[in-house]
Amino acid sequence: MLNKEGYATIAVVFIFSIIVAYGASFLPVWISYIIYAALAGLCFLTLYFFRDPERTSPVDDSLIISPADGKVVLIQEVNEPEYMKGKATQVSIFLSPLNVHVNRNPLNGKLEYLKYYPGKYLMAWEDHASEQNERAHFGVKHSSGMKMMFKQITGFLARRIVYHVEEGDQLKAGERFGIMKFGSRMDLLLPENVEIKVKKGENTVAGETVIGVIK
Repeated sequence: MLNKEGYATIAVVFIFSIIVAYGASFLPVWISYIIYAALAGLCFLTLYFFRDPERTSPVDDSLIISPADGKVVLIQEVNEPEYMKGKATQVSIFLSPLNVHVNRNPLNGKLEYLKYYPGKYLMAWEDHASEQNERAHFGVKHSSGMKMMFKQITGFLARRIVYHVEEGDQLKAGERFGIMKFGSRMDLLLPENVEIKVKKGENTVAGETVIGVIK
């Protein structure tokens, strides 16, 4: 299954490949074969990037599940003044260009806060990426009254953030809400009453990996 956000990019890549392949047909055979192979690789990688596999999310309202595929690169205590307005544990997940880039809701709750920030394109694993890069911040209130925030953050290659939710929406854990294109990062900011269940260096699967448990 392919994510619909990739249809336009896929179409452009395939049309470009057909045009270049036609031009290459007039070149010496060994050169044209090299070009054909490169174009086939480009088309495959484009399709691979926009893959959108089905996921089975755990049915437990007390769980915070991963919003992204990737690797946990940072776990640290921070102050979150924007929505939670207090201490939080930041869990940062880095998405390489080879990871699935479709993002999923990390918990059930009401989306009370949403803000988009234009910005730079630092390497996504750098600490300052969460403060300076292009990003979108989502503040969610759980039915228990607990507040948490998650952030889509662009990386050096990622140049576009896409999301399909609005303030006031009721989010369901594990459902798709957006995508980040070509390498990026997802931050979760969790309050003190959430027990963190992942460690730095661990790989995560969107919609399936348990990031934390509400105590």
